[in-house]
Amino acid sequence: MADFLLTAMPFTGHVTPMTAISAALVDRGHQVRFYTGSAFRDRVEATGARFVPWRHAPDFDEQDLSATFPRLMGRKGLAQLLANMEDLFIATAPGQLADVRTEWRRRPWEVLVSEEVSYGPPLIAHALGCHWATVAILPLNLPSVQGPPPMGLRPGGGPLGRARDAALRGLTPLLTARLRAPITRAAHEAGLHPPDTSFDRVVFSKELILASGVAALDHDRTDRPGWLHWVGRLAHPDTPPTRLPSWWDDLAGRRVIHVTQGTQNVDPTELLRPALEALANIDAIVVASTGVRGREALPFPVPANARVASFLPYDQLLPRTELVVTNGGWGGVLATLAHGIPLVVGGGDLDKPEVAARVASSGAGVNLRSGRPHPHRVRAAVERVRTDPGFAAAARRIARQLGDAGGSARAAQLLEAFAAQAEGRAQGPG
Repeated sequence: MADFLLTAMPFTGHVTPMTAISAALVDRGHQVRFYTGSAFRDRVEATGARFVPWRHAPDFDEQDLSATFPRLMGRKGLAQLLANMEDLFIATAPGQLADVRTEWRRRPWEVLVSEEVSYGPPLIAHALGCHWATVAILPLNLPSVQGPPPMGLRPGGGPLGRARDAALRGLTPLLTARLRAPITRAAHEAGLHPPDTSFDRVVFSKELILASGVAALDHDRTDRPGWLHWVGRLAHPDTPPTRLPSWWDDLAGRRVIHVTQGTQNVDPTELLRPALEALANIDAIVVASTGVRGREALPFPVPANARVASFLPYDQLLPRTELVVTNGGWGGVLATLAHGIPLVVGGGDLDKPEVAARVASSGAGVNLRSGRPHPHRVRAAVERVRTDPGFAAAARRIARQLGDAGGSARAAQLLEAFAAQAEGRAQGPG
């Protein structure tokens, strides 16, 4: 039996895949502690893990980030991405270390397991000298010499395309140079020397990386390190029952199209409104989710063929669904593809344009190239996916690959083996 500390930034899309791994490790008899925000206590404890809350690190509400991080108010695009990284994912790192140092002194763990978006875990691993594994819960952002950097582009073809990609990779350090100062401040605050590498490298373990998804959703790059393993979709094998909306029976016998704007930047006028308008007269029930708990309606009239809820049980909805229109949240995209369903992706900010590009590159969907698409573009993309069988065929192919990757059970097996190797190294020969 090994002892693990799992960490996740307190966002639904970050905690969910990590709780799947937590449950799988507990099922295999391991001790698990899970460090995240207080809003997720019940979800963590339901896996059998011991909950460790954010205390020194500012415990924030993912639906109201500006209340804790005022600089994030009104920011979009690259400005929002860089402010997110500075204020949420770098500046909170010393507080994260202070929180988990208390746990370490109470009882050390054998392996730290984190997602890849925060400077907190590498700071913790460096300060405490513990073994560390990274779970890539987002589309893999580990730097590569193949294709463009993660900026929503498909790899270029031919000499000109490869030259473009190389030039863009060369620009990446210039675009992220402003992160060097906050990383240095965070390291000094923790009493450590700053790392000698960039943010997009420092957040990945050099011992073990478990990457959600499959190589087909990484442009089939071939320069990934040997300690990286694709593990498919990270989800609980048995999803707890969710109370179904009153209109659920309306779906019986009907074609269903699902529209979602995820759980971050959930202004419904960006994607939900144009999508519902585009699909108002289509021969299908259009099921929309608001992404905000308790918000069961939209602030504008919806067509007669639309049904709305805050959240929906995907394991019950997706088997009924023909196509998904999404803002490109990675967890929802993987869930959709795991069911062999093609997508139309309107990714507007953060990592969403990159998700859209990867889906299009895999052949499993259409990239709208905008987070605020015109209804005509949505309708044209939906009709294209519905009439071209190649999209559904590609989605089914990726579904098989995701299934073969093993999911949270395979991730737990790899972490168990890693912990055993770490213990063996600690004990030494003889």
